[in-house]
Amino acid sequence: MPMSRVGLYRIEVAVALVSAALFVLTLVDPQWIERWFDESPDGGDGSFERWIVGGGFLVAALIAALLAWRERAAALATRRVD
Repeated sequence: MPMSRVGLYRIEVAVALVSAALFVLTLVDPQWIERWFDESPDGGDGSFERWIVGGGFLVAALIAALLAWRERAAALATRRVD
């Protein structure tokens, strides 16, 4: 069963908010993973944190594109019916 538009919208908003929060956190403290989890997957240079932020942005952008595509398809279907 396909996801509803409202469900996708909520997921998009949640991913965008988490991505924005991680972006700000990465700006303030580029080594937050090292501090919080006592692990250094990137050797302490902050690149892993930037990849996480970029991945969140990419997921939010893909969901937004999917929603836009569905809205366009629905608008075209409505226009054909009229």
